[in-house]
Amino acid sequence: MNALPLARPPRAWAIDFVVLAAIWGASFLFTRMGAVEFGPLPTAAVRVMVAALLLTPLVWWRGQMPALRLHWKKVTFIGLLNSGIPFACFAFALLSITTGLSAILNASVPMFGAVVAWVWLKDKPTGSRIVGLLMGFAGVAMLAWDAASFKPAASGIAPAWAVLACLLACVCYALSASYTQRYLAGVPPLVTSAGSMLGASAGLVLPAAWLWPAHNPSLRAWLALVLVGVVCTALAYLLFFRLIKNAGPAKALSVTFLVPLFAVLYGTVFLGEAVTAWMLLCAGVIVCGTALSTGLLKLGP
Repeated sequence: MNALPLARPPRAWAIDFVVLAAIWGASFLFTRMGAVEFGPLPTAAVRVMVAALLLTPLVWWRGQMPALRLHWKKVTFIGLLNSGIPFACFAFALLSITTGLSAILNASVPMFGAVVAWVWLKDKPTGSRIVGLLMGFAGVAMLAWDAASFKPAASGIAPAWAVLACLLACVCYALSASYTQRYLAGVPPLVTSAGSMLGASAGLVLPAAWLWPAHNPSLRAWLALVLVGVVCTALAYLLFFRLIKNAGPAKALSVTFLVPLFAVLYGTVFLGEAVTAWMLLCAGVIVCGTALSTGLLKLGP
């Protein structure tokens, strides 16, 4: 019998972990910069199209095109659910709420994932995980209540609608995780990534063309979307799957806890966004609740 491979030491994946958190934290900044001039749907469309242009040749180079053709319907669906809809929702939300607030809400994705897995996959949580779910949802409610104003902001979008859009994106991410686990478990990760970007591009191209801005966006906005597509989507996917391989899925998933730190930092430095004590308190409650609900932390022995 062959010996089991030894897990790589923390230093072997710690750099990937921090770099990925920094990259995904920047996605909120770049999306905000692009959405102001492009609008939500064109922003999401450009992001996934850029990523698709980079990832699809990699699939061909690695000889995985047959797998992509075999599973194209499922990866197209997962592309809309895991990329197209969430990216458009966050682009919409960032027009009226801060990058830090949207990133903190995004940190609750693993918690929503635990609920979906419980209902759909019958993965019943333990007592401490149920406590975590209650705590996490309480933190989300506290944060949403603070921003729950239906009075339109300067962008014309009420913050409450923006918060709801972020939560819809989180639910989409959670559903896509369980769908992938159930229907795409044996599909190579690169095929799923590239196929989902192609599927999201196909779903967004017509709405984006219809809602394309009348005035050509600035070079700054174009660069922001190219960066979010190349760095925060294509490169981030590759880093994430390498992190899963080297550190395991539980540690890879916990990167979402570090993302808000970078998002808040970028928003404060580059956009002059304010960070309130209430936001930090709610973020702490959400992160602790999510860690408990996913089993990364446990109550008692």
